[in-house]
Amino acid sequence: MKPTHKLLFVLCPMLVLGFIYYSSGKLHLHVWGQKLLYDKQGFLLKLDTKLPSELAYKYGNLSEGACKPGYAAAKMTAIYPKFMKPAPMFLDRNFKRLSKVSNYLPPFGFKTQERIIDIILTATKHYGLGDELDSLSCKRCIIVGNGGILANKSLGSRIDDYDVVVRLNEAPVHGYGKDVGTKTTMRITYPEGAIQKPDRYEKDSLFVFSAFKPLDFKWLRQMVFKEKPGALAARHSPEEHIGDEEGVGLKGRAALFPLTGGTLAGMDRGPRPSQSGHRHVKVLPAE
Repeated sequence: MKPTHKLLFVLCPMLVLGFIYYSSGKLHLHVWGQKLLYDKQGFLLKLDTKLPSELAYKYGNLSEGACKPGYAAAKMTAIYPKFMKPAPMFLDRNFKRLSKVSNYLPPFGFKTQERIIDIILTATKHYGLGDELDSLSCKRCIIVGNGGILANKSLGSRIDDYDVVVRLNEAPVHGYGKDVGTKTTMRITYPEGAIQKPDRYEKDSLFVFSAFKPLDFKWLRQMVFKEKPGALAARHSPEEHIGDEEGVGLKGRAALFPLTGGTLAGMDRGPRPSQSGHRHVKVLPAE
C-alpha cells in the first residue's frame, strides 16, 4: 500500500469519528460570529437589568414596592432556564424523595447524611416559617449583607418593612437599627462564623446553619439533642451560644442549610416538651 493510501486510510476514520463526536453535542464548537448567551452550566452570561417581555407585561403595572407573586422564580428562570423548584421551603420526613439533592455529597447535597437528618426530623412537628408568614400568598424578602455600605444611610425602617429579612453571619443589629433595621427573620451562618454571645440572637428569628461538611450535620444534632460536642467540633465552633437558660439548643430557632441542595433544619422556641427536652425541628432545601 502506497504511503498516500495509508495516510488516507488513517485520516478517514478519524474524520468520521470527529464528525460523530461533534454531532453528539459533546464537542461544543461555535459558529464564527455567533454570540454565546449562556455558560456551560446554563446561566445567562450577560445579566440584563430589564425584565423579559413576559415578566414586564405581568409585573409592569404593579406599584413600586408591591409584592410580586412568583416574580423571584420567574426571574431566576430567565437567568437560568434549567431552574426548577420541585421542593417546598421546609423539608419533612419525606425529604429523601428529592433524588437530585440526595445524590450529592455535602455541600451540594446530603448524601451519607440521611440518617442524621432523619434523626433530627423525628423531633419536628412544624414545617413552615410560622403561621403569620406562611399565611401570606406573597412575601417580600431582602438580604442584608455585612459590607458596611448601609452605614449612615438611615434605611432601617425601609428594611424592616419587608416580610422576610435575612442577615448573614454576625451582621450586627443592636445599636444599628437606624441603618440596618431591627427585624431578623433568618440569620445564615456556619459553626465557625456563628455569633458567640447568646444575647445577640433574636428570640423570634430563625438560625440558618450553612453546612459545608459532614461534621456540620453532627454539630446540629449535638445542639438539638444536647449531646456533648466532640473535640473537633469544639475547636471549630463557639460553645457559649449552644445552650439557653432552658437548657435546650440554640438561642431562638436553629437551622441547618447545605449551600446548594441540602437541608435547613430549625428548632422553634416553644413550650418545654415533656421528658425529651427537644424543640420542634425544621428542615429546608436549598434547591
